[in-house]
Amino acid sequence: MRKRIVAVWLAAGLAAASLTSCQKNGEEVYTKEHPLVFRMSLAEGVNTCHYAGTMAIADKVYEKTDGRILIKVIAGGALGGERDTVELAMQGDLDMVTVANSVLTNWIPEMAILDQAYLWENLEQAHAAVDGRIGDMIEESTRERLGIHVAGYMEAGFRDTFSVKPIDTMEDFRGVKIRTMQNPYQVTAFEAFGAMPTPMAYNEIFTALQQGTTDACENGVSACLTNGFYEITKNVTTSQHLFTYLMVCMSDKAWCMIPEDLKEPFAEGVKEGCEIDRAVLKQAYQEAMGKKGYTFDPEWQAAVDEVIAAYPE
Repeated sequence: MRKRIVAVWLAAGLAAASLTSCQKNGEEVYTKEHPLVFRMSLAEGVNTCHYAGTMAIADKVYEKTDGRILIKVIAGGALGGERDTVELAMQGDLDMVTVANSVLTNWIPEMAILDQAYLWENLEQAHAAVDGRIGDMIEESTRERLGIHVAGYMEAGFRDTFSVKPIDTMEDFRGVKIRTMQNPYQVTAFEAFGAMPTPMAYNEIFTALQQGTTDACENGVSACLTNGFYEITKNVTTSQHLFTYLMVCMSDKAWCMIPEDLKEPFAEGVKEGCEIDRAVLKQAYQEAMGKKGYTFDPEWQAAVDEVIAAYPE
């Protein structure tokens, strides 16, 4: 039922848009010796699954375009945080960005619907949403409102909770200061658990945990391990409360630089790279779950459902 509601809300909220028309006096000729070079930003470091995913995209695009398009991945937030890099892309000052769907709610509020707790029951449902009509509507709206193109959907997957002290029951969440994304649905969900959510940027998490500003965070298990959060928050509650997409976006300026005969091979390369990213993340999750985990109390989901039911339609 909730999945149908999401489709209806998105259809009503996301504006339909026409395809961007690239005005050119002539097309540049790109070769393997003189390729079209794009810079792609990544907030996470080189030891993460998403770095492997972005490199897979770069490799597949290079392969599909016979070396005529080269993507250089710049990791570790060297070009700025996700919101900063999206703004650069909107201005045409950065070619490609990777950004969580939650961040785009700063410009497209309707997309916050995708941040409902327990929206998807499994990976198949989550993938089908963005690989189908919902993905089409998101892509239309980002072109219309932001002037950027969504080229593909990597993912952060289902998110779990990491804490300094074990969280085994609902009561254990009372008063826990937890870092969340800057998203009202996520904040409300953790308030329903009894926690004290503190929205902050991704690159501030480790320091906040280290200094005791927060007692917990939430993310994918593999991300928690590769980013070192596990050094401080050694307790993992397998909450699976949220599914997050990592969207591959590019500026309209960059998109219009791609010759017409390379647009389809470019799109195929991005798609195949995203499939590799999903496979890498799935394997990393399975390996990471061999660490320490706790069972999520089902009554917490009931608490979230009550809160979500109260949201205005």
